[in-house]
Amino acid sequence: MVGRRPKATFIRIAVLVVACWVTFTFILLPIRIVGISMEPTCHDRAVHCVNCLAYRRHEPQRGDIVSIALAGHSEMYLKRIIALPGETLAFHGGRAFINGEPLDEPYVKFSCDWEHEPIVCGPDQYYVVGDNRSMPFTDHTQGRAERSHIVGKLFL
Repeated sequence: MVGRRPKATFIRIAVLVVACWVTFTFILLPIRIVGISMEPTCHDRAVHCVNCLAYRRHEPQRGDIVSIALAGHSEMYLKRIIALPGETLAFHGGRAFINGEPLDEPYVKFSCDWEHEPIVCGPDQYYVVGDNRSMPFTDHTQGRAERSHIVGKLFL
């Protein structure tokens, strides 16, 4: 079962365990989706990985699906960035408008009727929202997320 060289086999197993622990604790963080706010992009109860190193060299971009930490790494949201720092976002007739211009969102598959007055993102804030906009605006978890709370970008 361990082969002709058990010491070498156990060393390989130990290296593999440490490598997996480092990878899935600090680099690729596995998360389970709870809820339907990201449907149809990410399904309820699906497991995905978040790349925690994605924003070491550049800042998050519009359209990125990101993980936002609420209470450490034990509770997080998975949402899409639609407005960047300093931008003004509004919803009219179910469409998102950035600085008065309509935002092209091919990932939004369900129609909605959201109406909301303009919201200004601060210098270190991103506006995040789920892809499933068929829910009422008040029932949908969305809003401004501080850059320091963004853990990483959806990987798998």
